[in-house]
Amino acid sequence: MARDMSYLKDMPIAILGCGGVGKTMAGDCALAGQEVRIWEQEAFKKNFNNIERTGIKLTGNQFSYYGFERRGVGYVSMASTNMAEVVKGAGIIIIATVAMAHESICRELVPLLEDGQVVHFFPDNCGTFVMRKVMRELGFNKDVIVGAWYTAPYGVRIVRRGGVTTNECKVEDRITTIRGAALPATDTDDFIASADYIAALDAIRTGDGFVKGNTVIDVNLSNVNPVIHVPGTVLGAAVMQNFDTVLGQDKKNYSLYGFALCPAIAEVQAVFWEEEKALAKAMNVGLCTVNYEDFFSRTTMYGKEYMGPDFAVPFEEKYENFYGDGPFDLENRYITEDVPVGCFLIQQLGKKYNVPTPTVDAMIYLANIMIKRDLIAGSKYTLDYLEIGHMNDEQLQKYIREGVFTPVA
Repeated sequence: MARDMSYLKDMPIAILGCGGVGKTMAGDCALAGQEVRIWEQEAFKKNFNNIERTGIKLTGNQFSYYGFERRGVGYVSMASTNMAEVVKGAGIIIIATVAMAHESICRELVPLLEDGQVVHFFPDNCGTFVMRKVMRELGFNKDVIVGAWYTAPYGVRIVRRGGVTTNECKVEDRITTIRGAALPATDTDDFIASADYIAALDAIRTGDGFVKGNTVIDVNLSNVNPVIHVPGTVLGAAVMQNFDTVLGQDKKNYSLYGFALCPAIAEVQAVFWEEEKALAKAMNVGLCTVNYEDFFSRTTMYGKEYMGPDFAVPFEEKYENFYGDGPFDLENRYITEDVPVGCFLIQQLGKKYNVPTPTVDAMIYLANIMIKRDLIAGSKYTLDYLEIGHMNDEQLQKYIREGVFTPVA
């Protein structure tokens, strides 16, 4: 039974990260009347680009199965590179950055946290494990809930013109349901209840609602980005790299979904997912429901996730809604994040639980060759880094479900 989280209702929301997801959530919440503060690293403060003066403009098709839209210009109350002033007195703290930034953010954030705050990772990408690790290192003992969601609430791109990053967020799709969990899972009910006070999730609240994940392992495995992005980018690389020179198309119009995906790649994605299902079963954790046939459309399983249970664009049809969403080269998070974080996690857990992952292994191997470096050897996202590598199954289950941490002997 969730506790009463209504104390969050009138508290400011702090958003860490001014990329596509963070900036859009900030504008969305502000348009709904919430007080929003946004933080970005000093090195990327150009992402603010006079944001307090211009506001954040939400545009795009905003397709949603239930018709939810929110357009206009939302104004944040603060945009700063000073994390302390952004999170002070906030109720909900949203971390919306690439996984590689999680540790540095957590090390700066944890000493600033206050009793009653709730941290939301969009998406997790092991962020919950990293934050709890840092909390242990720093002797943190305040009443703070740490949880995560398996994906972002939008299909969105920030509009860029002439090399300038603008404050316009082009929202193409709004998700209708989302799966989340806390670390430990005993906090999950409270974590999901806190989501009622994030206006950026209104399309979900008025759609199919929030889904309670089994544990954060469930949430990480349910993130289908590695399943869609890695085979699509690796096996569709010829289309991407020949798009302008051979096919005579404008490179800025390239889309993995619009041009690379095909039935053969869908077969690889479907088998990739079967390996994840076998892993989830061996670990006795849940997993979001994705069926074999869900991969066999130009919109993949994202079609029903973002646009409703009946939505799918056949491979025989063009889908211009996707045009221009990339990736435009291999140095993209579809490879540089989804391989060394998402795929690597699956591969390691597969070895730990004796579940073969040949398709995942093959995608990692090919990605390493194509990008000319070993993304796994260079990844810090080992099970030992997450401080779960030494645990047996019973110990791991106690940790993710009850928060009982077994240190290295």
